[in-house]
Amino acid sequence: MRTRFTEAFGVEHPIVQGGMMWVGRAELVAAVANSGALGFITALTQPTPEDLVKEIARCRDLTDKPFGVNLTILPSITPPPYAEYRQAIVESGITIVETAGSNPADHLPHFKDAGVKVIHKCTSVRHAIKAERTGVDAVSIDGFECAGHPGEDDVPGLVLIPAATAQLRIPVIASGGIADARGLVAALALGAEGVNMGTRFMCTQESPVADEVKRQIVANSELDTKLIFRTLRNTARVASNAVSREVVDIEARGNATFEDIRELVAGARGRKVFEDGDLDAGIWTAGQCQGLIDDVPTVREMVSRMVAEAEEIIASRLASIAGAAR
Repeated sequence: MRTRFTEAFGVEHPIVQGGMMWVGRAELVAAVANSGALGFITALTQPTPEDLVKEIARCRDLTDKPFGVNLTILPSITPPPYAEYRQAIVESGITIVETAGSNPADHLPHFKDAGVKVIHKCTSVRHAIKAERTGVDAVSIDGFECAGHPGEDDVPGLVLIPAATAQLRIPVIASGGIADARGLVAALALGAEGVNMGTRFMCTQESPVADEVKRQIVANSELDTKLIFRTLRNTARVASNAVSREVVDIEARGNATFEDIRELVAGARGRKVFEDGDLDAGIWTAGQCQGLIDDVPTVREMVSRMVAEAEEIIASRLASIAGAAR
């Protein structure tokens, strides 16, 4: 399944494992690369730029296929040393970077000078157009169904993907709500050049999260997520649990501030969920596509199955429909 994305980024399949905090580690990323898809180490999961260099080296010990690094840029009172993380990425010889969060304009000249291709994650057509003008090589467009931050426009992928591909010249990667071959084929039909999946990759054998989390994703339906931070205009989609439901209740009372929920949503608590398997220790991200996930395969099994079934849908079902129409 060759697309402009696979040709430009040197991968076999038009499938991406995007950056995920506490999840995008070497063992998962290497498994994704070895399956023929494109995986991203999450830079800020590593406590220091020096630790990121070591994680990149660890991934290279596990694969000789292309992989990248995600650098998420967010406003903060005490921001991470982004320039140092960026330098660690460049000096490690990484040639593909996924940026997310704020505008990557300040980082692009440094990456471009080093020959690094950049994919920027967006949640709206207007931001995608701006990213293209800034000089990124591709955009990943997040529909409202996605895990994490879907933006504030609430536009689902079925509308957002074709709206974006109609206006952009660079490759568009569809993200949000995709977990199987049907989503891949649909994204291609809507004009995308590939798909980005988070929740589906989190629920694989090589994913470095606790088995309890994977079992809960399999058990959950598409209804088992919550939107938090809505009143703060920083919406995030997370798994429904005791903590996320409490956050929603606090926000529903009106006039809630971040201080009212700060302790509940602390990142260290979410990390505890992934590492210890305590599902109510904190908030943790999951997309609505968890309702489409019913197993915990190896990455290779999942990617191979997804590609084979997508080819079957295109060659059999869609071809027969087209033939009948003629």
